[in-house]
Amino acid sequence: MPVPKKRTSKSKKGMRRSHHALSVPAFSECPECSEMKRPHMVCPECGHYKDKEILEIDDA
Repeated sequence: MPVPKKRTSKSKKGMRRSHHALSVPAFSECPECSEMKRPHMVCPECGHYKDKEILEIDDA
């Protein structure tokens, strides 16, 4: 089985891993209740999606 002849430097290792970073999740404002929600998802606060009520949320 092949084995590396020289140790991989921190710089080379970092360059290889430069695309492994986690990205910040995107949020958009709900047009109904103005709460922050994930795009293309039902709003967890009011239950609306694309100007239609999908879920009935009980206010307790």
